[in-house]
Amino acid sequence: MPPSRWFGLFLITRATGALVVPPLLLVDHLDGNEFVLAGVALGYSAASAGVLARWPALQQSRSLWVADCAVLLSLVLAYGEWRSPFYLLALSSLVLPATGLSLRGAVAFGGGFVAAYLGVALLVGVDWASISTTARMQSFGALLLVPLVVTVALAFASDLLRRLERERQVAERLALEAERQRIAWELHDSAKQRIHAAHLLLSAVADAGPASRSLELAVEELRAAIEDMDTSLRDLREPLFDGGSLGAALRQWAERLQAGSDVRIEVVGDAPTLPAFTAAQAYRIGREALTNAVRHASASHAEVVLDVSGERLSLLVSDDGEGLPAEVRAGANGLASMQHRAEALGAELDVVTRPGGRGTIVALDAPLVEAAHV
Repeated sequence: MPPSRWFGLFLITRATGALVVPPLLLVDHLDGNEFVLAGVALGYSAASAGVLARWPALQQSRSLWVADCAVLLSLVLAYGEWRSPFYLLALSSLVLPATGLSLRGAVAFGGGFVAAYLGVALLVGVDWASISTTARMQSFGALLLVPLVVTVALAFASDLLRRLERERQVAERLALEAERQRIAWELHDSAKQRIHAAHLLLSAVADAGPASRSLELAVEELRAAIEDMDTSLRDLREPLFDGGSLGAALRQWAERLQAGSDVRIEVVGDAPTLPAFTAAQAYRIGREALTNAVRHASASHAEVVLDVSGERLSLLVSDDGEGLPAEVRAGANGLASMQHRAEALGAELDVVTRPGGRGTIVALDAPLVEAAHV
């Protein structure tokens, strides 16, 4: 799982809070006990940041959020005064929950923080006589309101960014769909019709008398071109796969390939949270590999294995078909297309014949962080 986009803000606020604590303690005449508390604060800040950076999945752990707040508020309690410098450090514990929850959930978490801090203030003792002045009362009220203000502001910002990201994805999808439909219609209305007409003319010449080998090859090339164009047109008119469950999408395609045939296809594993571009290219590679196995290699069994480990996607397609042909079929560009998609992902793609010469293995190893988009 990649780090949260807000983790950088968390690191900045945590580091700032930890660095500000010692000078503030010096102003308050640091003694031996406060030396220990300052050391604990610095050590905990470094350790918590390191753990969350090492294991990004923990950045979304609600129990860890609560534990983090509890540890930092316990430093306020140990300090023994509600105006503790550790309060600033404790505010950093609100960044991840405020940006990881819904607005309502974030407000609830912020309210819980305020209630916990008020409880700590009451435990250490609030000198109500001393805060009866306007300045002291404003200070105490501000300490209670700041967590809610911070939480609401971050929650609104996070929600706005999520909405903008969704709108961007929708706009990109609509643009891609429109472009695909335009290309499909242009191919159907112009290029395909011209190729089909040329094929008919050459076929008529070939049928009229003895045909040369060159003419026969030209007819075969045109026939293969028409078949490939029909395949491309079907692909362009299908809905664009841009995320979701890669395993479910490949299982759906496997069901279409198995319909009316004896071939058996298994899809093992899943990759449900891929970046849209990675998901689309990996789906096309897996789909092309299965199509080649069933339609061109006469396979009776094929297996797809999906795995996401760390920041890499592994896609393995194996079959028991005829293996790689000695000569590439006229007009065929499936292998080149898969290689191009893999290069766009910055991935490694291996296509080899299985040991024993029976069947093919297509192995994709793709990063999940960046893609070339070429």
